[in-house]
Amino acid sequence: MGASELLVNTVRYAREHGVRETLRRGTSFAREASFRWWYSVSGQAAGGEHVFERNWDLLIVLDACRADALSEVADEYPFLDTPGTFESVGSYSLSWMENNFREKYSGEMSRTTLVTGNPFSETALDGAEFERLEEVWKHTWDEAVGTIPPRPITDRTVSLFREHDPDRAIVHYMQPHEPFTTHPELQEGSSAAEWGDAVDKSVWKRVEEGEIEEERAREAYMDELRMILDEVALLLDNVDAEKVVITADHGEAMGEYGIYGHPRGIAIDELRVVPWYETTARDSGTHEPAVNSKQLEGDQTERLRDLGYLE
Repeated sequence: MGASELLVNTVRYAREHGVRETLRRGTSFAREASFRWWYSVSGQAAGGEHVFERNWDLLIVLDACRADALSEVADEYPFLDTPGTFESVGSYSLSWMENNFREKYSGEMSRTTLVTGNPFSETALDGAEFERLEEVWKHTWDEAVGTIPPRPITDRTVSLFREHDPDRAIVHYMQPHEPFTTHPELQEGSSAAEWGDAVDKSVWKRVEEGEIEEERAREAYMDELRMILDEVALLLDNVDAEKVVITADHGEAMGEYGIYGHPRGIAIDELRVVPWYETTARDSGTHEPAVNSKQLEGDQTERLRDLGYLE
């Protein structure tokens, strides 16, 4: 973010929230702007490794999963027994998609099935470039919580593996990204309509503004991580894949350098160094996917507001 963009955003924020609130947020605005400027001029915002440069059959992406957080709970899950890390090509989901799914990798993409719960897919991805693109968020979004629960992602993936046996597949879960389904009390404005006016009440913004204790938010994040890992365990027990990787699109800042969440263009390790755990999957047939009869088309803008990306 350059000086002109910072000024435009500050004026817009002041109009919507008032001068007093804008002055109170001034330090946060300036901090993020200075980080973006530094990474821009230094070139450190670029770089990272593209996922298609690695060997895998099934890539499981946990949105906003920190490497140290996964390491902390690894001994609770037998499939997390090969620890490793990976430098992501983005510090938030849109840049991760734009930088990974490029013309250079069109051959790999054409034989890859992508099942995603992330609404940025509508902006960043072209279904014609993949063997299949399943944007599950469009018809299984939970308006009450403001995100897509993991089970529809699991169910669609299991069905696709049993029906089509894809050569390669990417499964993009939204958790442990907020809002935390395990702690809905921490999130204000959880419906799409409310989030349009209350994006600044995301969990990490509330921590930044002193409304929630940082430790409470961290504990909620870890609970959400355990919840999604339980879901991953179910998936691994109901698909066949020789080489499975569990990773993340980006991490999550929790106060490092005064940064919270995952702002675009900031390349600190907490955002760019993500987990990379290898395992296998065998279909035991223990789970039968639910048939979703409620095919509701979702609005991308409302979904991104739910996740705290848009005002």
